[in-house]
Amino acid sequence: MSEQAGYSPSFKRPSDILRMRRKRARSEGVGSGGRSSAASPGLSAAGVRPFSPGPLLSAQSRSGGVKRRNPFASIENTYNSPKKRPAVWSDGDVDSLGCKPVVEAESENRTQEPDRGDAPKFTELLLQADKEDATHRKHHSISEDDSLFEEDLFDDKPTPSILTSPQGPPPSETAPPAVCVEYPADWSLKTRLLFTSPLPFSWAEHLKAQEEAQGLTQYCRATHANLPQHIQEPRCSSELRCGFQQCLLYWQHPSLPWLSLFPRIGAERKFSGKSAPWAQDEVLQQSLMSEWSVSITSLYSMLKAKLCPYFYLCSYQFTVLFRAAGLSGSKGITAVLSPTTRGLREAMRAEGIEFTLPLLEEKRKSKDQGSTQHHTEEEEQQLTDQCDMEPHCCCRTNNHKEEEDDDDDEDGGFSWLKEMGVQDKIKKPDSISIKLRKEHSEVRLDHRPESVVLVEGSNTFTLLNFLINCKSLVAATGSQAGLPPTLLAPTAFRGATLHTLKARTVNVKTQVRAGYQDVYSLEITGPVMPHALHSLTQLLRPAQRGGFSTGLYTHEPTTVFNIPACSPTEQHKQDGAAQGLAGCGLHPSTVSQLVQPSTLGKAALRQLHMKDYSYTWRS
Repeated sequence: MSEQAGYSPSFKRPSDILRMRRKRARSEGVGSGGRSSAASPGLSAAGVRPFSPGPLLSAQSRSGGVKRRNPFASIENTYNSPKKRPAVWSDGDVDSLGCKPVVEAESENRTQEPDRGDAPKFTELLLQADKEDATHRKHHSISEDDSLFEEDLFDDKPTPSILTSPQGPPPSETAPPAVCVEYPADWSLKTRLLFTSPLPFSWAEHLKAQEEAQGLTQYCRATHANLPQHIQEPRCSSELRCGFQQCLLYWQHPSLPWLSLFPRIGAERKFSGKSAPWAQDEVLQQSLMSEWSVSITSLYSMLKAKLCPYFYLCSYQFTVLFRAAGLSGSKGITAVLSPTTRGLREAMRAEGIEFTLPLLEEKRKSKDQGSTQHHTEEEEQQLTDQCDMEPHCCCRTNNHKEEEDDDDDEDGGFSWLKEMGVQDKIKKPDSISIKLRKEHSEVRLDHRPESVVLVEGSNTFTLLNFLINCKSLVAATGSQAGLPPTLLAPTAFRGATLHTLKARTVNVKTQVRAGYQDVYSLEITGPVMPHALHSLTQLLRPAQRGGFSTGLYTHEPTTVFNIPACSPTEQHKQDGAAQGLAGCGLHPSTVSQLVQPSTLGKAALRQLHMKDYSYTWRS
């Protein structure tokens, strides 16, 4: 028969095979009895822990006589349980405490049991060693901390992190996270706001006639009610409901009840099929334009006197933002226009309007810095050595070379064709082709964010006259033909009509883990200006107890309105530039936000979150 157990080449009966197995087991037991005569019958092999649900302590493989683990044993009663394993023991620690590994200790307990009548048990020594180690041990590894494995994953309360720097202060002495009570100003126009919160927005529903009248009066008189930091019953707060009505109001010109005059860019489909009696009537078109000219002139006069903080001009091609002096860190009146075309910029230059392309200039500066940093110190050293060796050699930078290349192109020089001997075979481009090639880079900016134009100071008044007299400001054909641009402002002006943003509340259920949770939402639609966004967030702060989220839907052509209006060196000199904006009709906290220099660049706020009265945002 082969040496492998259970294999019989002579096809013996099962009873014979069982008899041989029992005989072999008895012979193996006799052979191992001399080595471990005092071993317990419960331990059939070294390194095996009886009645333990855990793995073997040694790497020996199971044999036929090895006892299987008890599936009914509790994990808490074993040495490997989390409660009895607060630290990873090393051999040095075990020896220093007078303890030995489990198997060796158990074997010694059995062999020396008659001689240790008064000695404490192994479990008592182990517990005593655990207590001493817990008091003297200062540094724990990640695997030694039970809190990492026993914490409740579904607990809402945050647990302090133990991953601290060895050189840093202890966790109890670390400062609490800073609370952000304000977010950067966003000068782009929003078409929709969606507020969500775990608390209901029932206070924003079904306003009473008296509350609507009070909110309207407060808005027209530029009076603002100071709300408390915490509102226990928002639905019963009359000041809160009046303030909400006040946040939804804005002024607009012209006003046509059957037409939505915002947005105007790409809104031809929305205007198609609507009644437009001015489309074929030139007298009516002139009447609308003359009334519109009076309105925008009134707005600019108020802007110059700091009685109106800003206003928007929305045409079918571009949008213009006029801001009073002091807003966004500027020292004078500024105007931002986007998107533009080469024809519009050429017409502005022809009228003597000085403007800049901030994004294009920023891109050029970054390229220049990258090209200057490209040269290493070794290359600079080689250039200097070459100049020393050749006194008549003139070292020129790449910028000078580019200027000379441009001059050669302007002169129409093609000397390199003569060097190759193909000057007669290749047709030279004429001056018109050269001019078109140079203008190609400028034409590529059309209708792109990089085409945004910034006008400052007295040039804004020239821009105003240019817009009033510009024939291309109004569409000549299409569904918007003959319709003047839309004017939006937070304060009243000549010919303006008071409008209200649309608000509605929706309650939905969302699936969270194994159940459903009620989520309440408040939707605001319409031309949401910067002051309205800030006023609504200031209102929701106490009403929703410092916890809500906002989704902001931006009118994309106005995203680039967040570009800086002044250079960083000039921002520190404009501390007192906004002193006269107290009478512009906005809340003082809103004015303090709009005065700060813009930091969003060519991006806009997309998400705004408040948790525990602290803001976080994403652009």
